Amino acid sequence: MNWKTLDDLDLLGKRVLTRVDINVPVENGLVSDTTRIDRIVPTVRHILQAGGTPVLIAHFGRPKGKPVPEMSLKVTLPALEAALGVPVKFTTLDEAHETIAFAKNQVVLIENIRFEPGEEANDPALAQRLANLGDIYCNDAFSAAHRAHASTEALARLRPACAGRLMAEELDALEAALGAPQRPVVAVVGGAKVSSKLDLLGNLVGKVDHLVIGGGMANTFLAALGHDVGKSLCEHDLANTARSILANAEISGCEIILPSDVVVARSFAANADHKTVEANACSADAMILDAGPETIAQIGACFAQARTLIWNGPLGAFELVPFDRATNTAAQAAATLTKMGKLISVAGGGDTVAALNQAGAAEDFTYISTAGGAFLEWMEGKDLPGVAALST
Repeated sequence: MNWKTLDDLDLLGKRVLTRVDINVPVENGLVSDTTRIDRIVPTVRHILQAGGTPVLIAHFGRPKGKPVPEMSLKVTLPALEAALGVPVKFTTLDEAHETIAFAKNQVVLIENIRFEPGEEANDPALAQRLANLGDIYCNDAFSAAHRAHASTEALARLRPACAGRLMAEELDALEAALGAPQRPVVAVVGGAKVSSKLDLLGNLVGKVDHLVIGGGMANTFLAALGHDVGKSLCEHDLANTARSILANAEISGCEIILPSDVVVARSFAANADHKTVEANACSADAMILDAGPETIAQIGACFAQARTLIWNGPLGAFELVPFDRATNTAAQAAATLTKMGKLISVAGGGDTVAALNQAGAAEDFTYISTAGGAFLEWMEGKDLPGVAALST
């Protein structure tokens, strides 16, 4: 797809309807993590510097189409103003026209768009109400791009549209990882369940050269191969599905890397008594909580030969010491190769971001996505409505 960016449009004197994601965590009435706010700053500042008026459209929580006072975006104002370094005018949608008229080259934030019942219904009438407030549409919320909502899809078709800085950065990173990647390409897919990532695995085996499967979902594959996984988290009913994925990978020439050795324990707890055994030697009263050193070495060797890495999900119970070793070691190896200029590394998903941060590796990855569902659907090969609406 081709899309315009902020650099392709004349913003001078224009009201720029800017869809952002500032759905941030709040504790005791204060924003507790400003990451999402910090990431929209380049877009908003560019619009201001180009002489435009950024009109921010965003959601907060799940109010289900009606005003819910505790889900008002007003709570984000102090953090927004601190990040942007300028005052932000707050308005309801009903009063937005008048507020914007008196806000030349100032930042305006419209109240939670999900207070409107037409938002999640992708209502053309709501999209037109929003379009009437501005001259240009800019989507800087990749994390909401997998939803066909009025502010992400219908609105984009009513005004000259472009991708914001964060959206363009995300799309460029994903294109580099899966669209036209430097090969060999290795993907890491971990997490608890195969069932939540069937589409992802099915898409990746046809696109990557090596696929590392870890975490709880690796147990399902091991069981499908006839290995006893004891009390491990495992979806035994998906054994046929796992075998089908393995067969498809063989047909497409994708090497699947499963644990050859595993770390097992009898309790799911930090520092629980544990030992390393072959992948087919988990006793009936134990559970697999991490990949073993032999597997970690194999993953490291795979990374060393690769040019592109895409990562979603941890390799073990990373929240528990010492069952974070495989995730930490592999993440640090990827970060080192990236820093040396030998690897393009793109990662995303909630647990993934937490795991890479815990490993101290996130800062050296080429790109870390905080988009969650949208990142996963892109990896699955699905069209994202909010991105498709920007295509020229």
